[in-house]
Amino acid sequence: MIVKINSILNKHDISLRELTRRTDIRHATLSELSNQKRQNINFQHIEKIAEALDIQDIREIIDFTV
Repeated sequence: MIVKINSILNKHDISLRELTRRTDIRHATLSELSNQKRQNINFQHIEKIAEALDIQDIREIIDFTV
């Protein structure tokens, strides 16, 4: 599973710091997600990102790969 943080930031024209502010998720956590360095994904974080950016389709945030 890949969290598409960089794609989201580009699409919504915001910085990682701004996403941190909007979601109240630690900057380091979002950075690890954006660099694919985090093995576990907290689905509450995905929910917070979706709410903060008004994303309806979770596939915009997560790519499920086999």
